[in-house]
Amino acid sequence: MSRRSTSLLKQVLNGLHATRAYRLVAPWTRGVGAVFMLHQVCPPSGEAFEPSRILQITPEFLDLTIAKTRSEGFDIVSLDEVHHRLVHNQMGRPFVSFTLDDGYRDNLVHAMPVFDAHKVPYAVYLPDRFADGAADLWWLALEAVIRKANRVEIEMFDVPWTFETSTRHGKEDAHSKIYWWLRSIDEVEARGVVRTLSEEHGVDGAALAADLLMTWDEVRTMNANPLTTIAAHTSDHFALAKLPEDRMHSQIDTNLRRLEEELGERPQHFSYPYGCENSAGPREFDWLRTLGMKTAVTTRKGMLFPEHADHLTALPRLSLNGDFQDVRHLEVLLSGAPFALLNKGRKLNVS
Repeated sequence: MSRRSTSLLKQVLNGLHATRAYRLVAPWTRGVGAVFMLHQVCPPSGEAFEPSRILQITPEFLDLTIAKTRSEGFDIVSLDEVHHRLVHNQMGRPFVSFTLDDGYRDNLVHAMPVFDAHKVPYAVYLPDRFADGAADLWWLALEAVIRKANRVEIEMFDVPWTFETSTRHGKEDAHSKIYWWLRSIDEVEARGVVRTLSEEHGVDGAALAADLLMTWDEVRTMNANPLTTIAAHTSDHFALAKLPEDRMHSQIDTNLRRLEEELGERPQHFSYPYGCENSAGPREFDWLRTLGMKTAVTTRKGMLFPEHADHLTALPRLSLNGDFQDVRHLEVLLSGAPFALLNKGRKLNVS
């Protein structure tokens, strides 16, 4: 999202909060609750150019989010409890569940103490290759390249491009164009492009990943906490909808097997990498259902409704976005009003 779009959305959320209009529609738009989506929980880096800031919230905002969610009348429950309430139609108080994608080390260092202090359950979706030390965080490597470079040369759409990246505006323009082009092509090819850029600009993607991600020993430390659920997230964090069916199966099945081998229990919950409509759809939803998973979450935006009991492997989430660390925005989002507008009144978005 561009800075202009972010600013505009903040104005809309501030306006809804100021007028209290969201409270009028909440009985119809809030549904029965939500699944929060997080990635990193860490102090601000202070970097001027950091597109990944949208995936980062501070420990202080996590603390405020928990307190605010409870003050708004929501129960905070585990994914097992989300499954139970939807399946058995136990829709008393609204509820939320906290989930974190990818297995970042800051989940252990910064997030777990906050959850512990509030006695709040949460889930961490883990690609096994990340914990193996074989992660390809290509989106962060790309960001590191553009942050470091004054000029980036790349071939896109079979045409040479040159981006002047000596200014923040230039960096943001280059990142937006390159990132979304990479998301549109074959992911193996996209990762190869970023590896080449990294080599050209002296960015060590392996060291970056090792610095950011948990090892298996650290995962086991989190897993020993009774508030933690370690859940599945494929082996290599590929967009599953782009893969042939056999590779899609392998990415999921291998992840489930490895997590069971390492942690002693087969995961019952799953998160689709990237999770948008182009990354996971009915084919993937059906396979997770066939495997008997209790829940599987997307990044499609929305609240939970009783009707999701029939679509447990296609659940939406509410993103805790680093650009919107404001309890006023959280209050509006928990009403479901923005998602009702975004989804044109549809409760379900599962096609």
